[in-house]
Amino acid sequence: MSAPISTLPILYSLQNCPYAMRARLAILLAQQKVQIRAITMKEKPAEMLLASPKATVPVLVIKAEDAGEDQVIDESLDVMLWALNLNDPENLLYSHDQKALAEMLKVIAENDLEFKPSLEKYKRAKRFHGDDLEDCRLECEPFILALEQRLSHHAFLMGSTPSLLDYALLPFIRQFSRVNKPVFAEERYTNIRRWLRHHLQSRLFGKAMFKYSLWLDKHEECLLN
Repeated sequence: MSAPISTLPILYSLQNCPYAMRARLAILLAQQKVQIRAITMKEKPAEMLLASPKATVPVLVIKAEDAGEDQVIDESLDVMLWALNLNDPENLLYSHDQKALAEMLKVIAENDLEFKPSLEKYKRAKRFHGDDLEDCRLECEPFILALEQRLSHHAFLMGSTPSLLDYALLPFIRQFSRVNKPVFAEERYTNIRRWLRHHLQSRLFGKAMFKYSLWLDKHEECLLN
C-alpha cells in the first residue's frame, strides 16, 4: 500500500530554473515519490521560506516521522545525490568505478562556479543586445569544448551510459544552446549537439518539464511523476 501523498517529501520547484530541473530529473530517475509545489520567484510560499531562508529553489523538505525535525535539502546537487543514493537503477553514480563520482563532482563544480557565471553574462549580452556577445560566448567556450572533447570518445559524458554528470549539466547546456542558435549549429559543437538532442527528445525530459499548477493558487497536492 503506497503512502498518502501528504506524507511524502515536498519539492519546491521553479519551471525553468536549471537547478530545479536537475533536481527533478534525478528524483524521476531514482523513482522517488515526492510532492511537487510549483512556485514563481515573485511569490514564494511562506512555508518554503520557513524551511529554507535562502529563498532559492530547489528546496526539498523530508517530513520527520513522529515528532522529529523535518530534513531540509536546499542545494540541487544534494537533492540529486539524496535521490540516487536511495535508488540508482540506471547506475548514474557509476558505482563500478571508484574514481567516477569524484570526477563528476569536479566537473559539476566547474559548471556551477565557473561556467554558470559566464553563461549568465552571455545570456545578458544577447538579451540586451550588448556589443560583447561574442566575447561572452568565448568566455563560455573552454568548458563547452571540453565537454565536446569528452563526447568525441563516447556517447555520454562519462562513458557509454548516462551518469549523474550528464543530468547535472543538461539544463545549463540547454541554456547555452539557446542563446545563439546559429552559432550552436556550427560544426565545432557536433557531439554536444547530438548529446543534447538525445536528452531533450527523451520521455524523461518531457516528464521533468511537465508544467504543474502553481501551488499557491489552490494548494493542490501534486505528485512528481
